[in-house]
Amino acid sequence: MECTVSWTGATGARSGMGFLAETGSGHTLMMDGAPDAAKPENGGQNLAPRPMETVLAGTGGCTAYDVVLILKRGRHDVRGCSVKLSSERAETDPKVFTKIHMHFTVTGKGIPAAAVERAIAMSHDKYGSASIMLGKMAEITTSFDLVEL
Repeated sequence: MECTVSWTGATGARSGMGFLAETGSGHTLMMDGAPDAAKPENGGQNLAPRPMETVLAGTGGCTAYDVVLILKRGRHDVRGCSVKLSSERAETDPKVFTKIHMHFTVTGKGIPAAAVERAIAMSHDKYGSASIMLGKMAEITTSFDLVEL
């Protein structure tokens, strides 16, 4: 896997802290820093997600992918899956994630709650590359709602 991240603010009076990521699969993703009122030249312009927000979003995407795939492989009639992530970060540098909670909402027909619980656990314990990696630093907890159609 490859990715090239380039600073977009290398020119101009107010250079900002925007970055463009170009992935090996040919996609792009913008990132930007938070505005800094005390030192505007060091802050972003709030034009895109923060880099750490993209880490959190990627973790959610990775684990939701696992959950849907595991449920589909189990021949469950899954129609929707979302995961809301909330996190806490260390107050001092490096401001790593210290806690992450993932709340899944799975929608479908006739899916047993035990199957959803198992899919989430399998992602958390075995398949979820991003969450397993972050779990080495942060306490990760999960919960879910099952919505019957």
